[in-house]
Amino acid sequence: MVSYENKGFRLLPRKLIIFILEVFDRFSLFLVRLKLSPNLLSFLGLLAGLLVGLFFALGSWGWALVFLVFCGMLDILDGKVATNSNRRTVFGAIFDSSLDRYSEFAIYLGLGFYFGPHWVLWVLALAFLGSTMVSYTKARAESLGVSCQLGIMQRAERMVLLIIGTLLSLILGNRDTVMIAVIIILAVVSNLTAIQRIAHVYRVEKKKATPRD
Repeated sequence: MVSYENKGFRLLPRKLIIFILEVFDRFSLFLVRLKLSPNLLSFLGLLAGLLVGLFFALGSWGWALVFLVFCGMLDILDGKVATNSNRRTVFGAIFDSSLDRYSEFAIYLGLGFYFGPHWVLWVLALAFLGSTMVSYTKARAESLGVSCQLGIMQRAERMVLLIIGTLLSLILGNRDTVMIAVIIILAVVSNLTAIQRIAHVYRVEKKKATPRD
């Protein structure tokens, strides 16, 4: 599920995030009327992610791009449908978050198969570690009572960066160079985002511990 909270700098412009979420919020009302389950949308998002990985591995990047877009759309819609149909549950939240991790793993795995024995595999591992740590630090902080929605490279940014990278790869006809650059950015900035969240928790705790006059 992708959400927006105006805390800290993000790579995607604030107005663009708000506009996209408003558009999907309206579309989600149509899906609510169809009585679609938000958990079903989360599962379809996983299937889309699996197909992205498969098409990356096969070198069919046009289809990978198509299903990347579907995956990103479903990632927003499952949460919107859950909210607008008053069907938000604890199980739904963990189901959605867990499937998101599997979906991202499938995408990175597909890229790994495409590149084969290449040094970028190490960077891909770091990119997946970073994306996982971004999710983990948020979940762990909030389980301890600290809101942790901030971050430069959240899931929305990662999905958009992959979509733009795949699109540019197809337009420029230079898949390896463009996607390697995207993977490096994902690896570096995702891990920086995890560190950013850890530092945020430290500041919050330090502020609470500081005695007031």
